[in-house]
Amino acid sequence: MSDKDLIDLQEIAPAEVGEIDLYQRREKIYTRKIEGFYQRVRLFSGWPLLLGYLLLPWASWDGRQAVLFDLPARKFHILGLTFWPQDFPMLAFMLMIAAFGLFAVTTFAGRIWCGYTCPQTVWTSIFMWLEQKTEGSRNQRIKLDKGPWSVEKILKKTAKHGSWLFVGLVTGLTFVGYFYPIRELLHELATLTAGKWQLLWTLFFTLATYINAGWMREQVCKYMCPYARFQSVMFDKDTLIVSYDAKRGEPRGSRKRSLDHKDLDVGDCVACELCVQVCPTGIDIRDGLQYECIGCALCIDACNSVMDKMDYPRGLIRYTSEHELSGGKTHWLRPRIIGYVLVLCVMISVFWYNVYARVPVEMTAIRDRTQLYLVADDGAIENIYTLQLANMDNNPHQFKISISGVEGATIIGETSHRLDGGEVRTISLRVRAEPGALTLPSTELDFTAVSPDAPSLKATAESRFMKPL
Repeated sequence: MSDKDLIDLQEIAPAEVGEIDLYQRREKIYTRKIEGFYQRVRLFSGWPLLLGYLLLPWASWDGRQAVLFDLPARKFHILGLTFWPQDFPMLAFMLMIAAFGLFAVTTFAGRIWCGYTCPQTVWTSIFMWLEQKTEGSRNQRIKLDKGPWSVEKILKKTAKHGSWLFVGLVTGLTFVGYFYPIRELLHELATLTAGKWQLLWTLFFTLATYINAGWMREQVCKYMCPYARFQSVMFDKDTLIVSYDAKRGEPRGSRKRSLDHKDLDVGDCVACELCVQVCPTGIDIRDGLQYECIGCALCIDACNSVMDKMDYPRGLIRYTSEHELSGGKTHWLRPRIIGYVLVLCVMISVFWYNVYARVPVEMTAIRDRTQLYLVADDGAIENIYTLQLANMDNNPHQFKISISGVEGATIIGETSHRLDGGEVRTISLRVRAEPGALTLPSTELDFTAVSPDAPSLKATAESRFMKPL
């Protein structure tokens, strides 16, 4: 090989190499305030959920807190229903329904959940609004941060962080109020009699809200939230996403409003950078679809406001699909969408049927393993059992216990028990049977507990009856 055949790597090396430091210091994003159609939509989508979160623990239902997850008592009260740890499969099924619902919405409209109803987005919007009220507009905040410390700067920073901490405290108190009666919690905190765990968790969620919505913001959406990473798997070319119409907008360039941009050989984009300044994650939507985009449509409202001032048609940045951007049409009904909807309908129907048909009583039977059987003086065989009977209803009920499976077997002990709402009772009793009725060393024995005043409240438990070999 001659020297002419050798390639000089320096000649083909790129002129500039960009390095990405995964541990680089966060650059603060100064968002610009913007108003528009999609921001009004956010107002009607986020605030009802926020108010529901804040007010629901204060609602009462039959003399108790309407929604209370009482972990020490292992009871989960949701309006008129009370769920127990035994109902955990229903919780798992409900989470599956939520996951499939999220998949369906993402396939249809991208990260619309993130942009309008995600708690991180809602709380971040509140914190950004407080920041604008205390420190001023985007330019004023930049100037304030770059300027030296002064009395005015200290007062504005104190007001901002004080308001953030107040919102965090309300959020933390409310969250803990879902697991501990909120009226008692507020009284105990006010009188300094709260326990260490109530104080610890209230402080934890206060600081978590303050840090996530105040300091980290876009970092949560970009790096901590797994949804941003796997969303592209659920996208297709008909998914609605926030997109920049490059065919219409390029080439970019500033111009006077009085001039016809067609004569200047430029597109509709005036390179005002307003779409970048309003983005809460600091991206440029004109660079194409990026995983950091949460679909909040702030850039759409910003661009539409500029298009209105320039007398250009709206929609340079808009919700659209890749098919539509390439000149085709968006297919609304697709096999994946139809499949998700059908699966969701089946899962929701099964879930509500299980809730409706759920019997709020449960019983378990455990045979005494230390002594397999007892032989009475008259030759009868006795086994000892321990029953756990749970009345998962909110009202008291009388229960009658009976047995079946062993012919002629009788119960020695109390068979009628009255249980209060939510009571779990341990019952010890003996079952007596004649040896002639037992053909095998081990015979299946069924216990049944039924409420005479409500026959639908019925539970069964299976065990074994042992006899000598």
